[in-house]
This record gives sequence, structure tokens and C-alpha cells, in this order.
Amino acid sequence: MITRRTALKILAMGLPAFKTRPAFADFQSAKGTVERIEEGPFQGTRDSLQTYETPLWFRDAKFGIWAHWGPQSAAETGDWYARNMYIQSEWQYKRHLQDYGHPSKYGFKDIISTWKGDRFDPDHLVGLYKQAGAQYFMSMGVHHDNFDLWNSRHTRWNAVKMGPKRDIVGAFRRAAHKHGLRFGVSDHLWISYKWFAVSHLADKEGPMVGVPYDGVDPQSADLYHSYMDPNLLSDKLDWNEDGIPESWKEHWFLRIKDLVDQHQPDLLYADGHIPFEEHGLRMVAHLYNLSARRHGGRTQAVFTSKRPEDSAKGTCVLDHERGLVDRIWPEPWQTDTCIGNWHYLRGITYKTPKRIIDLLVDIVSRNGNLLLNFPLPNSGMLDEQELSILEEIRKWMAVNGEAVFATRPWKIFGDGPVTKLNASPNASFNEDKRQDLTADDVRFTTKGKTLYAFVMGRPQPRALISPLALGDALGIGKIGKVELLGYGSPLQWNQDVRDFRFPCHAKSPVTMPLFSGLPVLPDPIT
Repeated sequence: MITRRTALKILAMGLPAFKTRPAFADFQSAKGTVERIEEGPFQGTRDSLQTYETPLWFRDAKFGIWAHWGPQSAAETGDWYARNMYIQSEWQYKRHLQDYGHPSKYGFKDIISTWKGDRFDPDHLVGLYKQAGAQYFMSMGVHHDNFDLWNSRHTRWNAVKMGPKRDIVGAFRRAAHKHGLRFGVSDHLWISYKWFAVSHLADKEGPMVGVPYDGVDPQSADLYHSYMDPNLLSDKLDWNEDGIPESWKEHWFLRIKDLVDQHQPDLLYADGHIPFEEHGLRMVAHLYNLSARRHGGRTQAVFTSKRPEDSAKGTCVLDHERGLVDRIWPEPWQTDTCIGNWHYLRGITYKTPKRIIDLLVDIVSRNGNLLLNFPLPNSGMLDEQELSILEEIRKWMAVNGEAVFATRPWKIFGDGPVTKLNASPNASFNEDKRQDLTADDVRFTTKGKTLYAFVMGRPQPRALISPLALGDALGIGKIGKVELLGYGSPLQWNQDVRDFRFPCHAKSPVTMPLFSGLPVLPDPIT
């Protein structure tokens, strides 16, 4: 006979198992496939996800680094190589023909085996990124090329079985955690079904006209896809879900859920919108609920979407590829861009450190984060020019990081002549249209009662900051203390009804943050 005391003891012994056992919510897709997600604060619906709030770590981070690296890096011939090598009018097709032969005989499946990563050292790389000020690191998860960079349960085309034969995502995740960085992965898979259709085409002219490329080989259909709709067999790519079958949507869910389950990222980046509506919403809920289970019921994960409607209320963080918003955004957002080409391209001219730092400061002043890609070559190690750029960022951050990290926007993000010229409501893909900022442009951030002003160049002979003038409409009041970061000597400065000014010194940084201690500062955006 079991007494009440014994029963309570048995129950108490069983409680820990109950507390740590995962709970799942099952959903049935249109074709009857069960899509299981973690139970927690969120359901896979837009109404439920609207209650999501961006975690504090992301608001404070401001700067992350990304590594575009995968089998498309093997040829070191730039982004979208796996697609463009099958389009006769593209220069990458011509390079592939020169280096490897015709894509009917030597296709992308054959390129995969040439991806070696013989110098890949994730611990060293992430250590360099941390020294340069990165607060989070993101690994490629799977690109449009349909090749998974982890030990995938749902495709043989993965980095553990082919190429370097390593779990790239897992190796980067361990390195990020070792160095105290938040960890992210990127998902570009959803469009692969349409993106890779060119592998089923053939030359339109020349000696090999009409000879199909290797994508038609049924033995590789799980890489290149199978197509029932002839309208998709075109080199024109419509960036939408039209023509994508339900079977691919379900497969996408299983693949990305496997990625999330194995590596539980702090950030999941979508190259586009939240894909496939109910499938995508369940994935976002699953990511958030897994995070909540790991963090005492509070979601610490971030999902990014490039469609503004997805983040209009809660749900996720807005990401703008290669672009900036034209004002202070009410919620945290992100720019993702690259120092050059997304995938490694030999001989390319990279952005200068000055341009990168200007982008970072400009983005942070508008309540955003910069996610900066350093593409890795076939070897898996940064080239000398990339290392030099990274070192320049490190030196600048060592002096100026306090004006970047954990800051919030001020009343205005900035001022100046180029500032006004660069204003554009079209936020994505606008960075190349922007003029370089000069010493006449300024950007602001705040931290508590401290105001930081970045003079975006080296002024001669003095810096003038008009918004800090006495009696300005912003209501600054009298400034009590001024310091220049990285300059230890006392600073001469003057504030009157026209502007605020201070002299430029030879030791001042190229992009100079000015520390101003103000007696009264309105509450910052939190």
C-alpha cells in the first residue's frame, strides 16, 4: 500500500522530468503532413505573433558580422554562381566554361567537391570578429543553392557528407558561444525551387545549343529539383511564391526546423519575407517558443523579414538589404550588407573602412543594427585586404565603441548637407545611391543622460554642430562638459546661438564621436 507521504515523494521525484520534457503542438498541412512546433507563448498565427517584442540584447548589440560561405565560394566567382553558371548571357557562365567546362558535363554538383575549407578555423575567425566589436555572429545556414551547411536530416546535399565534411553551422555556433557572442543563421532556401530552374535549360546558341544542362539528370533531382510546370523553366526569376508547389513548402519547413532544432539560434534571418504563410508563421513561433523554454519563459530569439508588413506590429524585426531607412525607426531594425560581393569574388574592390564606419554610425543613429558580411574564399580564411579592413574597424571601435553599443537615438538622427541629399523613403538597396558623408555632417546617439555626436569626417580647422546651438528648436540648453573620445587633453569649445564648435586635433579619429555631458536630456528611446 502506498501512503500519502510515499505518493508525494514519488511525485516530487518525477517533477524535474516533467519540467524539462519538451511539449509540442501539432499542425496538419494541406497534404496531411504533420508540422510539429514547440509549445510556448506563441502560436503560428499573425494575431499571436503580434505580441512579440524585440529582446534587449538585439537593441543593444548594434553590430554583427556574417560569413557568406558555402560551395558557391569554391570557384571564388561571386554571388549567385550556382545559378548564373547556367545562364549563357552571364559572365559567370563564361568563367565556368573556361575553368571547368560545359555545364552539361560539369555542373554545380561537381563544384561542391572542390569546396575544401582547408584553412577554416571558426574559433580564430570569430575571435577576430569579436575584437572588431561584433556583438553577434551569423553563419550561412542554406543558400538558394539547396545545400545545407549542417548535418541535415532531410537532404544528402550537406556539408557533413560533402565538401569540407564538417558541420559548418555547428562549428561556428560553438565558436560564437565560446567568445560570448549571440549566434545567428541565415535561411535563403524558400526561393531555391524557382532559382535553380535554370539548371534544366540549355544553351540558346553556339556549338552546344540545345544540349541540356546537368540539372535534368534524375539522379540529382534532390539538388536541382523536379519541375512539372514548364512556365518555371526560364532564366527570368520572379521573386515570389507563384508556382512553388505545396510539397516544397512542407519540405522547406522540415529543413529549417531541423536547422533550428539542432542549433537553436538567437537570430534566424530570412532572405525575403516570412515564407509560405502558415508554414512560415509556425516556424517563427517554433523559434520563439524554443527560445522561451531556454530562457525561463521569455523569448530571446530574433527573426528578420525584409517585408515591412511582417514587422508592422510585433512579429519580427525589419531587415533592409544594402539600405537605410530615412528617419529614426520606432522599433529596432537591421541593415544587412557586404564589404564587397555576397559570395567571395577574386579581385573585387571592397568598401573602405571609412565607408563601413559611416554606414554603422548612420544606421545606429536611426535605431538600427548593421550586419556586415565578410565573404570567405574557398580556403575558409579571410584574405589580407579583409583582415586589414577588420583591423581598422577594431581600432576605431576601441576608441568609439561606447558611443555605439547599448545606445538609443536622440531627438534627430543627424544633420548636414549630405544628410539632406541622402534622404530617401526607398530603404532597400539604396546604399550605392548615397553620397559619402563629410565633416559637415553629424550623427547623434544617446546613453542615459549622455549625448554623443559623431562628426563624419575630419574638419578643418574646427567642427561646427548647428543642432547644439543655444536657443535651437531642439531645446538643448547650456552644455556643461565636453570630451573627445580618444583625446586625453582638455578640449576647447564654444556654444552660442549659431552653433556648437570645437577645434580639430591631429590625433582625433577620422570619424569623431564627441562626448557631451548635458544637464538635462529628454528620456531616450528604450
